[in-house]
Amino acid sequence: MVNLLWLGIVVGLAFSQWVDGSVDYHFNETELSLLESREASFIGGRPLLVGLTLIQNAGARGAVCLDGSLPGYHLDKGYGSGANSWLVNLEGGGWCNNVRTCVYRKKTRRGSSHFMEKEIPFTGILSNDAAQNPDFYNWNRVKIRYCDGASFAGDGEDKNAQLQFRGQRIWLAAIEELMSKGMRHANQAFLTGCSAGGLATIIHCDEFRSLFPMTTKVKCLSDAGLFLDAVDVSGGRTLRKMYSGVVGLQGVKKNLPQTCTNHLDPTSCFFPQNLIDSVRTPLFILNAAYDSWQIQSSLAPSSADPHGYWHNCRLNYAKCTGPQLHFLQGFRNQILHAVRGFSRSNQNGLFINSCFSHCQSERPDTWFADHSPVINKKAIALAVGDWYFDRAGVKDIDCPYPCDKTCHHLVFR
Repeated sequence: MVNLLWLGIVVGLAFSQWVDGSVDYHFNETELSLLESREASFIGGRPLLVGLTLIQNAGARGAVCLDGSLPGYHLDKGYGSGANSWLVNLEGGGWCNNVRTCVYRKKTRRGSSHFMEKEIPFTGILSNDAAQNPDFYNWNRVKIRYCDGASFAGDGEDKNAQLQFRGQRIWLAAIEELMSKGMRHANQAFLTGCSAGGLATIIHCDEFRSLFPMTTKVKCLSDAGLFLDAVDVSGGRTLRKMYSGVVGLQGVKKNLPQTCTNHLDPTSCFFPQNLIDSVRTPLFILNAAYDSWQIQSSLAPSSADPHGYWHNCRLNYAKCTGPQLHFLQGFRNQILHAVRGFSRSNQNGLFINSCFSHCQSERPDTWFADHSPVINKKAIALAVGDWYFDRAGVKDIDCPYPCDKTCHHLVFR
């Protein structure tokens, strides 16, 4: 592993410092949503920049972004031993749950390819550097851009607002194009995603498996996608309310697994805790026990904290009071309860570290670097690789905060 020179590409990155052996990264609070969608990646050295490809035939089948523009992806071709292996990454970036937020979103790169970067850096699990990505560096590596706002699962429209909710069609169009570019001949395939893309990975994992013959090794990785139907600090359910809007507005129900919708309401079936036990394809769950996004946007959002009692804790874990830490320890317990049945399957993998973080597979500092987070002295990249290639079973659950001194905690101003 190499020492990395970190360059934060978010404008608000101020500094990092070591606290009790763990490193803290500082951001402006308003940039948390940017963090989720990869704006807060830390780039080491000169990462590979991969160009955007628009799916030219997608429009004919109505597979379009929120604004009606063509969807796209970034592909770096594999070579050598990885020439017939494919890693498909589903981009994250939150959701839109009503007309107002979707109209805003369609004027950004999360709702229109007109605003997407023409090139993006491939880092972490997408890196082409064997020193930073030892198991997947020479695979065909793809990032499918996220421009629908419902984790690639909606199918509907709002003609009055000129909004297209076509996430499911985008998913199908992108996969069909990749199959035509050689993925149909894959001997190994790996579906991955972070945050909203991690949720999408869970939703589409079995569908992805069905594309290939049984002789192809197919597995899935959900990073920071274990969003819980949790009670917030006011006693409400902020995330459930948001998800209800997403599912209802964007016509998600028909694209959710029937194993769930046969006995639960559609909003409940957008929560991974109600899906993971029925996923038949081998699935790896990578999640921080104190997920930064969920703390800020689900557990202690300003809407649930009108007097600001949680303001400092929400921004900086080191400023949490005893009762607040107790509440967050309860959230960690909920995560462990949610994966209890899932972890009993020998084919599944688990890496739950006790960090205040979000999305660890696409950042080079947390995926595989000199001071990356570890559990039992094993970095995330090695744990995922061992699991994918059946070198070892991986069911790693960290001890509760503050025992892990290898975390890269996120701190917001």
